[in-house]
Order: sequence, then C-alpha cells, then structure tokens
Amino acid sequence: MADMTEIDFEAFTENYRDAQVYQHRAEQFRHEGQHATVVFDVAAVALERYLIALCELYGRKPRNHNYTCLMDDAEEMIDFPPLLNKEIRSLDLIFGICSLDDYHHGSPETSDADRVRSMCNEVWKLFDQKRIALLGDVFKDHQK
Repeated sequence: MADMTEIDFEAFTENYRDAQVYQHRAEQFRHEGQHATVVFDVAAVALERYLIALCELYGRKPRNHNYTCLMDDAEEMIDFPPLLNKEIRSLDLIFGICSLDDYHHGSPETSDADRVRSMCNEVWKLFDQKRIALLGDVFKDHQK
C-alpha cells in the first residue's frame, strides 16, 4: 500500500465521481425503460470506474481494465465478499474478454443489467469514506 502522499488523489477523485455519474445514469436509464443492453453497458462502465478508483484509493494503478485483472488488483487492497468477487469476475464472460482474437459481446438481459447495478451498489459500500476524507486532507496540505 502506497504512502498517502504518493497517491494520485486527482485520478482517484475523477474515477470515483465518474463511477457515481455512470451509476446514476444506469439507474435513470433503467427507470426510463431503456433497453437492458444500454443499462448494462452504462452500469458496467460505472463498475469498472469504481474498481479503478478503489485501487487508486490505495495507491495502486490497475494493470488492465477487464474485470478479472481489476479484481486481482483490488483484492490486494481490500477484502471482497466472495460472492461479489465471483459476480464481478463473471462479467468477463458476458463481454467475452478472454482473448482479443476471440472477442465477442454477449447480449445482456434485464437480469444481467440488474446484477451489474447491484454490484455497483455493493462496491460503493466498500469505499472507506474516512480514508477518502483523510486522503483529501493530505492532498490539500501537499498543495500548500
């Protein structure tokens, strides 16, 4: 885990805020009756950004942005509930991200979109708000 003065607070903040915005949009699209694929795709971006932000909160730059690699990096920072871990990793199967040579994007259904939205809520709960506040204070002090 990196020293707090070495953490890129601006990158963390950008990814954390973007994740919240994408999550909000996914919820909005769901309530508007948008197609499940749209809701799924937007929620999946939110989840990706949450995982990146979670890594950045602890000073780790994710190596890759598929869900398996993001989880490998995030798990080094915090403990994930086993079921949530498994659910997040399963998203690579929907996207077909096993190989660039054999890439395909499955057709997510409403249940898939709902699962990803739920995962976003669960990952959001894993953020240590005290650490975020402390990191913000360290960043402000370092700017002086």
